[in-house]
Amino acid sequence: MSESSYLPLVAILRGVQPHECLSLGRILVDAGYQMIEVPMNSPTPLASIELLAKEFGQDVLIGAGTVTSVEQVKQITAVGGKLMVAPNTNADVIRTAKQAGMYCMPGCITPTEALIALDAGADALKFFPAELTPPAVIKAIRTILPAGTLVCAVGGVTSSNMADYMAAGCRGFGLGGSLYQPGISVEAFKHNAETLINRFISLSQPQENQA
Repeated sequence: MSESSYLPLVAILRGVQPHECLSLGRILVDAGYQMIEVPMNSPTPLASIELLAKEFGQDVLIGAGTVTSVEQVKQITAVGGKLMVAPNTNADVIRTAKQAGMYCMPGCITPTEALIALDAGADALKFFPAELTPPAVIKAIRTILPAGTLVCAVGGVTSSNMADYMAAGCRGFGLGGSLYQPGISVEAFKHNAETLINRFISLSQPQENQA
């Protein structure tokens, strides 16, 4: 599977513990998710990333979020991570990740940051936090981005506001609190995972048919 063919829906497991990551990962994979992120400010994130990469890395893009330094990029690649998601635009971090063969989704919130990220080699743009970049803002910024740029909204995304962001041109999302929170039951997590991906697919399909 090529990077461009991954379903652009990033499952964010912020706060996940290594002992639970494989069971949650299995639920996500079975539901159809193809990108899983363990933020670097989670408990022992590298251990979780390594477990997930060994178990699911053949078919799913596994990596880290909240990546803010070149050193972290090196640590992630050392345990098999191939996805780099950042909260900000740091050209050095993006270039290092691309040199390591990672899929890069840096965070941005302004046209300047978006263009710097793309110039450094970003594969997709993460508009974060989405609460500060509502659909109207993203729609306006998209007009100055190169054609084909994958724009994702992250932060506060739910099944109820996906449609508004997709109407503004977002074709991907990062799903955090609406998907997983520490202490969530397996049943609730499974429900969230299926509800969110089904909503995304239902909104995406008509647009694909019209293309």
